[in-house]
Amino acid sequence: MSDLEKDLVYSESVKAGKRIYYFDVKLSKNGDKYLSITESKKIVDGPQDNPRFSFEKHKLFLYKEDYDKFQNAFNKALEVAKGGPIPEAEESKDVNSAAEESNNSGNDPFNVELDF
Repeated sequence: MSDLEKDLVYSESVKAGKRIYYFDVKLSKNGDKYLSITESKKIVDGPQDNPRFSFEKHKLFLYKEDYDKFQNAFNKALEVAKGGPIPEAEESKDVNSAAEESNNSGNDPFNVELDF
């Protein structure tokens, strides 16, 4: 068993056209579980009679201290995306202002790592 397989606790995939989304629960070095979300997109290059295939991947790592905040924000955004009303109690923040607020306060609101 490889080192990559040792830290994998659970995996679920969702196929969506040319994309596949992987939801993997893994163990960190200190034994905590975290969620790794990977988007894999199939890229076709070259001539039609001899195409070359590759995959473009984007990863997001979500750690336990941020599960509730992430889930809450995700659920709100998904509800609006499905045609629901924009929540009035909390206006969504511009990404730049959220980043600036994070830099000013010294706290990372989500502690999410992106690997492109």
